[in-house]
Amino acid sequence: MGMLEGKVIVVTGAGRGIGRGVAELAAEEGAKVVVNDAGVAVDGSGSDKAPAAEVVEAIRSQGGTAVANYDSVTSMAGGESIIQTALDSFGRLDCLINVAGILRDRMFFNMTEQEWDDVIAVHLKGHFACTKPAAVVMRQQRYGRIINFSSISGLWGNAGQANYGAAKSGTAGFTRVVARDLGRYGVTCNCIVPRALTRMTGDLPKGPSQERVVGRGIEAWPPDHVAPMTCYLATDQAWNINGQVFLVYGGTVAVLAHPLPQRTIFKQGMWATDELIEMVPQMMEGIANPAPPPEDVDVPGRPKS
Repeated sequence: MGMLEGKVIVVTGAGRGIGRGVAELAAEEGAKVVVNDAGVAVDGSGSDKAPAAEVVEAIRSQGGTAVANYDSVTSMAGGESIIQTALDSFGRLDCLINVAGILRDRMFFNMTEQEWDDVIAVHLKGHFACTKPAAVVMRQQRYGRIINFSSISGLWGNAGQANYGAAKSGTAGFTRVVARDLGRYGVTCNCIVPRALTRMTGDLPKGPSQERVVGRGIEAWPPDHVAPMTCYLATDQAWNINGQVFLVYGGTVAVLAHPLPQRTIFKQGMWATDELIEMVPQMMEGIANPAPPPEDVDVPGRPKS
């Protein structure tokens, strides 16, 4: 018997990459899977039923149980339809795994409002649109697992991804709040930060995303390596893991610390600006600027070498 035997799991963005790996492993472990994918291009354009249908066929060919759903996660109606597919097809919902995503990379000062809105809609609103109807079901049944997907771009930052980074940072915060809202009802909410070679990182034309993966060994981290930890969080055995963010790649699984004070300066009463001019540089000593100005640029306030 698989570790997810009898569970009903919805996986968004399951037509390719990480989502497909998660859906196929969940089915292999005994789950009945709703394979959601709108079949859009990396930038969110177009639609195609083939990716989700192919995954369903692959699962069924291995003796598993799956149905396809082609709705977009960008609307509340789409999210509700995705969850309803699980209820209509299998009569229950045990786990929601939010993987669906797109990219619209551009340096922030050149980014359009549409590029910002489209990425936020899929990643951040998409998590909300699917999680809310799932949470209603899970709260009523006093059981459930919600697994979200963030990114190192949202936690550490990547150039050219202000929209994606903001959404993914928001997903980590969303996870922590949902965990607190639903924990008392026997529902857990955790977050995966994956590193893997997918079409969103490896098959893009020249640009910020392509440049980031060169030389980092990501080609050694196939997307299906993310699936085992994701599926573990969907099990009954993970009942007491809640509100956590996990970095997962290759053979690595790391639980990430929540934001905590690193260094502190303190005085009785309010700081004066001239005091901060003296004290803050001391507090920040050894903490690197991620993008310092070049040495040949005249920066007011920077000590002369």
